[in-house]
Order: sequence, then C-alpha cells, then structure tokens
Amino acid sequence: MRLREALACVAEQPWPDSFDDLRRHIDPEWILQALEATGTATLRRRRLPAEQVIWLVLGMALMRDLSITEVADSLDIALPAARGPTAAHSAIIQARGRVGEAPLAWLFDASARKWAHDSAARHRWRGLALYGVDGSTLRVWDSDENRQHFGLPKGGLRGDAAYPQLRLVVLAALRSHLLAAASIGPYSTSEAALASDLWPELPDNSLCILDRYFLAANVLIPLAREGTHRHWLVRAKKDTAWTELERLDKGDLLVEMKVSPFALRADPSLPKTWTVRAIRYQRPGFKPQWLLTSMLDSKAQPAREIVELYHERWELEQGYDEIKTEMLEREETLRSKCPERVRQEAWGLLLAFNLVRLEMERLAGDANVEPTRISFVMSLHLIRNEWLMSVHASPGAIPRHLAKLRQNLSRYVLPPRRSDRSYPRAVKIKMSSYPKKHRKPTRRHTK
Repeated sequence: MRLREALACVAEQPWPDSFDDLRRHIDPEWILQALEATGTATLRRRRLPAEQVIWLVLGMALMRDLSITEVADSLDIALPAARGPTAAHSAIIQARGRVGEAPLAWLFDASARKWAHDSAARHRWRGLALYGVDGSTLRVWDSDENRQHFGLPKGGLRGDAAYPQLRLVVLAALRSHLLAAASIGPYSTSEAALASDLWPELPDNSLCILDRYFLAANVLIPLAREGTHRHWLVRAKKDTAWTELERLDKGDLLVEMKVSPFALRADPSLPKTWTVRAIRYQRPGFKPQWLLTSMLDSKAQPAREIVELYHERWELEQGYDEIKTEMLEREETLRSKCPERVRQEAWGLLLAFNLVRLEMERLAGDANVEPTRISFVMSLHLIRNEWLMSVHASPGAIPRHLAKLRQNLSRYVLPPRRSDRSYPRAVKIKMSSYPKKHRKPTRRHTK
C-alpha cells in the first residue's frame, strides 16, 4: 500500500475522548507529517495504529505509576472493531517497535520550536529572548543491549555504575521551562558534542545563559557571530585569563582573551583573540565571581541586571528536577529494554513535559503571573485528571469537570520565591554499607 493510502487509513481511526485536551496543543497534521517525514505508517488496520502508539508513549510519560498495558487500557486504545481487552502486552511492544523513535523525535522538534520560541518571545529581557543550555543523564533499563549501546559511568575503585545511562542536553526557554530543542546520546558522548546540534536552534535577538563548562572560543564565538544579536552569558573558570582593555565601571571591564591553539586548529576561521565583557560580583557568604558575556554595551545592558539575570540559569536545573522528581517520580530508570525504544520513550517524556509546561503557561496567563509561579505538581495532576476523567465521562460532562478543576486558580499559583534562600550541595542520604551487587552478563547457550 502506498504511503498516502496508509496515512489515510490511520486518519480514519477515531481519536479517543481522552485525547481531546492535549489535541488542542498538538496539531493532528503534525502527527501525520511526522509519520510521513520518517517513513512510518500503518500499512493495514492493526490493533494499534501508528498514530495511537504516539499517544501511548505520551501516556507512559504522564502516568508513570501504571504499566504500559494499564496505560493502553486507561486511554482506551483499540480499533472500533476490536473485541476483548484493548491490547495485549506483546502487541504493544510490537507496535512500538514498528513506529520506532523517529516520529516521536520529529514531533518533539516540530512542536518544541513553535511552543518554546513563542514563549521566549513573550518573556524578553531588554528585547532579548532568554534561553539556557545544559545537560543531564537518565538511567535506562539494565539489559545487555542497553549496556552495550549507552554504556556505564566509570566509578574508579568502586567499580562501574549499576545501570546504563543516557546523556541528554536541552535548549530551554528559561522563563517558562519549555524545551526548544534536545539532543540524546550514549553516556560516552560528551555534552559539548551533543550541544553542537543545538546552537543553530538559537534565534536572533536572544541571550543564552550557559554553564561554565561551555566557556570555549570554538563554541561562543560562532554562537554570537552566526546570527543577529545572538548573545551569551557564562561564569568564568578559576583559571580563565584575560588582558584588561577598558574599565566601563567598578567591576565592569572590557577584556581581551586569547583563543587556544587547539581551538584554532579545530576551526581556522576563529580570530587569535576575542573581546568580551567581564563583570565582577559577590553574593553574601560566597567568594567573588566573574561573569563573561558578549553584551559589550554597559548602557544598553547594565551590569547589575546581568548579574541578576545570570541566576535564571538555574531555571533549567528546576526543569530537570520536574522531569526526574515529579514526572518520573524519582524512579529515574526508563522502562524500555532496548535502545530504540529507550530513545522513543525519552522523546515522549520530553514532549509530555512540554505539554505540561504549555498548560502551565496558559494557567499563568489566566492568573496574570509568570509561568514559574505556577505549581508543576498541580498542573501535572490536572492533566492526568483531565485525561483519565475524559475516558469515563460523557462528552457533555467534560467541560463542566474542567471548569470545576480550574475555577480556583489560586491553588496553582506559588508564592514569590525568596531570594535569600540557599541550598548548598550536600549528600542527604549516605551510601549503604552493604556490598555492591555486580551484575553478570547474560550467557546464551549454543548447541
């Protein structure tokens, strides 16, 4: 069957009522385009059409406490002519394998670009949209395939880690936490390598606030050079050296930094030196620090505001915490047992996170507060309740139910953050005194 006919076959399947609330955020054409662009389609009337598998993967992210079969049951995923339970576990696994990761990755990219960039444009600082880039890791199921593909963190004398890990780097709109782009790879792939795919996604008239890990000429010079008013802001390392060119104000300098021979060999187009702005600041109880930035105009971008702005970088850390602590419920091991389904699940997790954050931005607009003042936990529960309620409620009852859930917006609004609070990094629970369990590889017997 030709692809166009196959997509038409998928489109004929009715959308379960439980998808209605999230459908208004995801254009149905995006899903069809994702399937078409990645060459994935349902070639015949299977029990789980490709379009519904995409919603199943999203349900896995939103309902972490349910098994995959229970997620399918709760979403009532089945063809109208199907009899008996919605879908067997084996059918779900096979359907996920047929769909693969590509449609989820494509759908995330298409929706993230629109949602996050629109959000960042609404919450500018002095005409610049604010973004951040940072990396993290997620544990994956401890199977031989996952170990071989994703790899294990090395633990030195303590031995390797117990679980394989996936490395993730994201570009996020800082003032709404919406993800604009993401890059996924094995643990052995560095953050710098994964982040290289994200820099082109930064729009013009933007400021990207970075961890000092990214303080490198071959990253920051092209970032500012290959766009219009694309700026960066980063904290200096202890060994960062420069030559003072001009004193703009007390603790506010224009400085010249040398480009390393290594960076010049990697990119001959780089200049031998580059001019940046260095701003000194000190928080009570902490050592003095220096911020480096491509924003050289001290009148258009005052130093005091830049210092306050830098600490919004931690909004990205908050976003990772929302994914790991709230969505994954501190069970950070993704449930899929082979690499392709792990990546499929990861893209679904990021897309589901954006759906929750998009709902939070709508609630923030209704309550006339910033998106970071809306409770992520309450919003996540709201979406889960809407999704599950719409399965069992009649269509006429759904609007009344949603209106009741939203009638008191004050429940979702958090109090203003206290700027004087401090959370030093510390180990809260000590390591166990029990010996470490070493996993033995699976042995396959051959005749």
